[in-house]
Amino acid sequence: QVQLVESGGGLVQPGGSLRLSCAASGSIFRINSMGWYRQAPGKQRELVATITSDGTATYLDSVKGRFTISRDNAKNTVSLQMDSLKPDDTAVYYCNAVLRRYDLRSPLINYWGQGTQVTVSS
Repeated sequence: QVQLVESGGGLVQPGGSLRLSCAASGSIFRINSMGWYRQAPGKQRELVATITSDGTATYLDSVKGRFTISRDNAKNTVSLQMDSLKPDDTAVYYCNAVLRRYDLRSPLINYWGQGTQVTVSS
C-alpha cells in the first residue's frame, strides 16, 4: 500500500505564513510528480502547485509569488511554503502523488492524502 501523510495546517492571520509537508510511504518505485490541491467549501478542488522529479514547478496564478513548492526525492516528501496568506486561501489542502509502485512497467497511479485544514482569518 501507499500512504500520503500531511502535516502543518492550522489557523493563521492574514499576511501570515504556514508550511505544509507531506510524506509518501509504502511500496513506491518512482514518484513522477507531487503536488498540492485545495478545496474550499462549496467549490471544486483546484490545483495549487505541482513539482516534477526534476524540480519543475507550476503554480495556480493566484498563489504565484506567495507560495513555494519543494521536494525531496530521496525522502519522498513534498512541502508547500505559504506566505502572505489571504482569507481566500482558506481551504482543505490535499497532497497528491502520481507514482509507479514496482517498476517502469507499473501503471501511473494517483494517490491522495487525507487533507489538512488551512484557515486564514483575523
